[in-house]
Amino acid sequence: MGTNSVNRRAVVKRAGAASLLAVPGIGSLASCATGGSEDNKAEKGEKSAGNPLSVKKDAALQVYVFNGGYDDKYARYVSDMYEKKYPEAEVDQKKTEKIATQTQPRIVKGDPPDVINNSGADNMNISALVKNEQVADVTELLDAPSWDDPDVKVRDILVPGVVEMGQFGTDAVHQLNVAQTVYGIWYSDTMLRETLEAEYPRTWDEMLALCKKAKKKGLHGWTYPAGHPRYMFFSMYAMFGQAGGRKQLEAMDYLEPNAWKSDAVKAVFEAYEELRAKKYVLQGFDGEKAHIEAQTAWTKGKAVFIPDGSWVENEAKPTTPKNFEMRVGATPSLDKGDAMPFGTLYAPPGEPFLIPEKATNRQGGLEWMRMMYSKKAARNFFREVSSMPVVKGAIDGLDLPPGVASSQKAIKTAGDNVVIAFFKEWYTELWNEDFNSVIGKFMNGETSVKEAMDTMQKAADRVAKDLDIQKIKKS
Repeated sequence: MGTNSVNRRAVVKRAGAASLLAVPGIGSLASCATGGSEDNKAEKGEKSAGNPLSVKKDAALQVYVFNGGYDDKYARYVSDMYEKKYPEAEVDQKKTEKIATQTQPRIVKGDPPDVINNSGADNMNISALVKNEQVADVTELLDAPSWDDPDVKVRDILVPGVVEMGQFGTDAVHQLNVAQTVYGIWYSDTMLRETLEAEYPRTWDEMLALCKKAKKKGLHGWTYPAGHPRYMFFSMYAMFGQAGGRKQLEAMDYLEPNAWKSDAVKAVFEAYEELRAKKYVLQGFDGEKAHIEAQTAWTKGKAVFIPDGSWVENEAKPTTPKNFEMRVGATPSLDKGDAMPFGTLYAPPGEPFLIPEKATNRQGGLEWMRMMYSKKAARNFFREVSSMPVVKGAIDGLDLPPGVASSQKAIKTAGDNVVIAFFKEWYTELWNEDFNSVIGKFMNGETSVKEAMDTMQKAADRVAKDLDIQKIKKS
């Protein structure tokens, strides 16, 4: 494989409605390989207006769903839709926290499930799967008639960013997301207003002052799952963009020399160092369920803020008081010289699905995803998990829980200033392992700002020099 190019410096797409996501425009991608293998045992049926993806109507379908914050009931709804349309087909849906452990060996052996929700801590390296031609190109699905309107293609009902995030250096699309994920600093509006008599901080100085006030009341300003310290990225990433602009984020994406040693990165790490040094952070959640433990401490009022994603409203539902009024806040500005304004938001499409290249019922897998993108499945997704679906307008007119309403408002406020960490998708280990290790030691006070920056830069340089890893460069 040669080096591929992608132009993300094009126009930023602005979403007109609150339910749309604004992301950097992504140009055409060129590749030296088409990807995929024609030598597979995929079963096909007869194509028709009612069966645009040539599904073999009696072929069994197997779906693996990540058993995390969203559970698998939303997916079971789609599986029921599939069985209703194809009553001769049996759908075997399984849920697990160990996606890679349970599905990757089967992919290697050439006997994979037909649909995989590649999510969670034990997810597979999607870039490696793409390079090894083990995951199918889903362009056929994107160009198929949508479930609700045969005159509209599937790609045209999806919010901006879904297709782009599924591209890994080729025109092909190998991954599709189903949730509109909003990352940021989550808090209880009730606690902020009634307990602290404060408003959400717009600057880092205001954040520190609020944490000091909370400490006087016996509360911690922050908490996070020390067992999964990469959660800190959910609040830090937008701050990297605010401090250094899109140039900083592109430098990270494209593995540019010294991208992690810039003044912007230093300023962000120093901000969190002060948070830690002043003992404003509630720690101690370091087990496998660290994220649940930290979220529970937060919903029980032991901490004011937690870095998280919009799945938290559903995941923390069992411990969230009725009057909690969950909200997401954009990351505070560091100073008046920031390159991007307060309100800049890290909000990519999330919760990825893929169809293995060697799936026996690959067409059925594509059809299952077409059903997932129906308005009724999208609305059910919202009802089940309290998160925004990526289907345009699917939840318009519905009563929204506070977290979802807050997420929609944050996206609308951000406008053009929505940012996406593409390197997190392109070079999974750089975030999942390297950043996780670095930020874990940093938040424990085991490394300095300079050591953290140096270690991350060495990790990025290692990836950049690794000839076995397919690189994507900007044109």
